[in-house]
Amino acid sequence: MKGLFITGTDTEIGKTCITAALTHKLSQQGLLVTPIKPLAAGQDLVEGVWINEDVQQLHAAQNIGMHPDQVGPLQFRAACAPHIAAALEGRSIERAPLLAAIRTSAALGDFALVEGVGGFRVPLCAGFDTADLAAELALPVLLVVGLRLGCINHALLTAEAIRARGLSLAGWVANTIDAGMPHVADNLAALEAALAAPCWGHVPRLPLPSAAAVAAHLTTPSFSPVLESSL
Repeated sequence: MKGLFITGTDTEIGKTCITAALTHKLSQQGLLVTPIKPLAAGQDLVEGVWINEDVQQLHAAQNIGMHPDQVGPLQFRAACAPHIAAALEGRSIERAPLLAAIRTSAALGDFALVEGVGGFRVPLCAGFDTADLAAELALPVLLVVGLRLGCINHALLTAEAIRARGLSLAGWVANTIDAGMPHVADNLAALEAALAAPCWGHVPRLPLPSAAAVAAHLTTPSFSPVLESSL
């Protein structure tokens, strides 16, 4: 399995926007990209169909004919921690079927972008969390850092947890959450010095954060070596 695991410093910091943007950018470079959000919590009923916004965003970014259920194999109605959302529906998250679903979707292309849920360590079932999931997949990790107060601490703790699992931190993306955040340049400099991994881009607040618009702020030279070593 070739690809990347995309994680973040927290929930709601732009993992899906970055994953969609990478799908768009890498597809333009000729790769058959499979964006996968294995667990998605929070659905809306639209014209009689339950949909998850993140899954729909990733599905729209791919161009290899994936079905939404192949992009989001395990979806739940309630917008909360996945193990809680599953319990509310009388369902469970099982390790082996989840991994099998990811690998089945990944096999549809030649480069998988597997997006985690929430931060790096979110419980899924007894003795199994999203960090375990990333370790099972053994993919290089891309860290999305939500730029807001406290992001340096969150980023460094997450990077430490990633490396503690024996995983490679391939790079990180700075995504602007707080448009009024002071000392952005100083925060970016501190992150660059401490993370010891290349920055793949700094995404500002965008009025329409489409996959193409976000992709324009990601720098291809920074992650070309990662792609070459992963293919």
